[in-house]
Amino acid sequence: MLRYLPFLLILALWIYAFIDCLNTPENQVRGLPKIAWVFIILLFGEVLIGPVAWLVAGRPRREHAGGGAPWPGGSRGPARRWVAPDDNPEFLRSLKDENKKDEALLKDWEADLRRREEELRRKENGSSDGEGNNPPAKG
Repeated sequence: MLRYLPFLLILALWIYAFIDCLNTPENQVRGLPKIAWVFIILLFGEVLIGPVAWLVAGRPRREHAGGGAPWPGGSRGPARRWVAPDDNPEFLRSLKDENKKDEALLKDWEADLRRREEELRRKENGSSDGEGNNPPAKG
């Protein structure tokens, strides 16, 4: 069983490098055109030269947690960091805007409800006084 382990590890690295290369956008591939990297990975995968070359020389560099510029080139500056929603001013502002819209809608509904209740009261008071919507008697 253990004699198959090196073969499986090589196969896994080969498949990983191939899929990673295919999923990488063309403008982020370093060194060679993307199609050349695909052929290198496929042709030299069994001896690990292709996949290792892709991971070392062809794969795009990832941004460091401290910030920096994406590969290639660019000026170094503060990178946008992920901010929790409760600390994100844009998100909080959007919540306030939605809240104002909801409050305006709620006020409109309350005014409509008051108007309808008032109409019902007038109809009830009018029919109890004898001024209802009864048709006049013919006679």
